[in-house]
Formats: sequence, C-alpha cells, structure tokens
Amino acid sequence: MKRREFITKTLTAGAAIAALPILPALSGEAPQTPISTQKSTPSPSKFTADELQARYEKLDEALRRPIFRKELFPDPVIIDTLELLELDGRYLCRVRSKDGAEGISVGHGSTGPFARIMRGQVIPFFIGQDARELDALVEWIFMYRLNFRLNGMAIGLPLATIEFAIIDMMGKISGKSAADLIGGMRNPEIGLYYATELRQLPLDEHFRRIQEEVSEFDVRALKIKVGFMWDGNRDIHYKGIPGKSEKLIPMVRDRYPDWALYADANGYYSADEAIRIGRILEEHRFGYFEEPVFFDNFEEVKKVADALSIPIANGEQDQNFYNYRWLLAHDGLDIVEPDAYYFGGFIRSMRVALMADAVGKKCLTHMSGGSLGYLYNSLLVSALPNPTPHHEFKGFGTHVPFECPTSPLTLNASMMKVPTGPGLGVTIDPTYIAKYKPINN
Repeated sequence: MKRREFITKTLTAGAAIAALPILPALSGEAPQTPISTQKSTPSPSKFTADELQARYEKLDEALRRPIFRKELFPDPVIIDTLELLELDGRYLCRVRSKDGAEGISVGHGSTGPFARIMRGQVIPFFIGQDARELDALVEWIFMYRLNFRLNGMAIGLPLATIEFAIIDMMGKISGKSAADLIGGMRNPEIGLYYATELRQLPLDEHFRRIQEEVSEFDVRALKIKVGFMWDGNRDIHYKGIPGKSEKLIPMVRDRYPDWALYADANGYYSADEAIRIGRILEEHRFGYFEEPVFFDNFEEVKKVADALSIPIANGEQDQNFYNYRWLLAHDGLDIVEPDAYYFGGFIRSMRVALMADAVGKKCLTHMSGGSLGYLYNSLLVSALPNPTPHHEFKGFGTHVPFECPTSPLTLNASMMKVPTGPGLGVTIDPTYIAKYKPINN
C-alpha cells in the first residue's frame, strides 16, 4: 500500500503553536471516510509559507472541534466520588454521580507506579465537576497542580482510566455507547492485525513462533518486529543479530503471500538504516513502517518519510498534540498512532485522528494495557473517520470476568464486531469488583 501524495515537504520554519480552545459540544455524526493508506513515490519539495500556514490552519481547526456529545445530557452530571480500587496489583476505577449513576473501567497494567499521582494529582480535580464538560476537563487537568510537569504516561494513564470510567457512566445514563459519545459509530466492524513481539529470538525460532501465534486466531493481517531492543539483555554492546531482519521480511511475505503485513522498529534505527530496511519492506509489499526511528526525533522521522514510498506510522509513545501537529503540517508522517491509555483517553486520541484527517492522513490506534485494552481500543477505532484497514490485536486474554451482550468478541477473517451496548459495552462481574478495595493513601 502507498500513501496519497500532497505537495510535499518543507524547509520553512513552522508557524507558532496555537492554543487549544474548547468549543461547544459536537452534534451529529461525520460521514464515513473510505479506508485507504495510499502514498505515491515520494518527490520531496517545499511548501511555500502560505501553503504551510494553510495546513496549520486546517490542523488547528480540527483541534478546536468538540468531541464529547454534551447535547445528549440536558441536566448536569456532577461527579460525587471517584475511586481507584486495587486487588493484587491490579486496578479498577469507579466513578459515581450525585444522582447515583456509576461507571467503571479497568486500569492499564502499568498503573501501579502512577497510583499515587492518580490519587493526589488527578482524582481531586474531577470531584464536583460536571461530567458533561469532559472535553474541557481532559485538557485543564494538565494545568491543575501544574500537572503538565508530569506530562506523559504519569498523567496519561491515570487520566485515560478516569475518562473511560466517566464515559462508561455517561453511556449508561444516555443509553449510548462510548463510540456514540465521541462522534458516532462509523465502523461497526473493524479490521485487526495480530501483533507479534519476539525480536530478541534467533531467526528460525522467531519465524516459527510467528506462525504458531497467528495460527491461534482467524486473522489475515500480521505485524512483525524488525531491528532489535534490549529485552532483558544487559550487555550494552550487544546490537542484536546482524542481518536477521533482512532475512525475516521476505520469509514472512513468502509464508503469507496474500496477507496484509506491517513492520515495527520501535525507534531502533538511525534514519539511514531505516531507509535501507524500509526499501526491503517496500520490495516485499509491507503496508506501513512503524516507528522506524525514535518517535520524537522529528527531523529523522520526516527524512525517512521523504525517502520512502511505504507509509510511515508514528506516535504511540507521544503525549503531545504539538508534536503531531508539526509532523502533520510538514508532511513528515502518513499515519498517526495515538495510544488511548498513554495519550489520556478517547477524547484526546480522537483529536489526533481529526488532525490527521484534516490533511488527508490516516489513524492507526495503538493498543496497550492487556485486560480490556483491546475492547477499549475497538470502541475508539469504531468512531474514527479515518481508520487504517487493520488495528493492533494481541489476543482476548484477560483476568476480568465480564459479559458483552452485543458482540461475541471473536475474529472472522481479521474482522471483529464492535460492542454497541451503553458505555464501554460490557458488564464486569459485580462479585469480582467487590473483591477490590479503595486506595486511600
């Protein structure tokens, strides 16, 4: 697959970063956008100053669009209590309104180190607030107690967990699904690829394990890891297995000739090495190259995008609108990749997708967290105006006992029906929730 070409690239300095005003609530649903990640052979050139300014204006307009559908709630919904619950190192979040409505979400697997921040820096801000103002709340939290100094997962994970619980509550009040509350369910079925890890293994074992893992699910799309990361290896001089990725890429394509294939480097390469590997991926018809260089080295991200025709995806580690804004304005990437947990929830992630859509780019949501992360990710994808054909999937395993009456949550040729029930679309076993205890310190 290749991306749509714009008049590309620029050496012109970026315009000043605008503020992010919050507008009145969104009404209605946007029309569905065809799913595509087309990109033509790159032909780097400059944007004029006027062209660059026009792109920034489109991005800023997208950032100002309201997300949460406040108009569905005629009366205030005042948050009365907000609790972080814990059991054996696992976490739930429970919110209740003054009128007795309740919502609950499952915390990310990495919540533990940030539990004290969540209790002291995030939860107090939401108590007494009107949940209808969620668009504003998820931005003003960064000003509360100077939380912008903790920007990143330290604020993103607590904020997302709280936002999910509030949206669950608001969905139960209104009878609407989470997707309906953040713009409307545009994609009732979504495509998923199976995401493998395994990059630390020798070539033959890596290839064998890929085949074993994907055989467990009815998928037609797969993502592999290229490059190397220091998973448990303490030798700082060890650089992986030379030549391994160059061999793995054609092996996987030969084994799955008709599948959609994707590759992820997790920022391992330099720009020149990423370009070299990217051309091998192009030769073997891979659909995109994810994080070819370190995510916040924007000049190198753009250098790789300029040199390759394979679409470049970036952003799962990012927690900043302005980083996305610069790369999108300068045509430095093709696919935005917010992680709803890391980035602070559905609303903030949807803003990234809308920015991308404003300049003809696609959104590939990153899935993390285990537990019910795949479910929350599916709800976000279902509301996107500009999804890629497939999104991340790592299996249905979870420690959370729940029922989902509106979807079997199974894969059929890589497609999954998204839950349509109120809120987050599932009912967690009350006896399981009762085992959790509030954290009070």
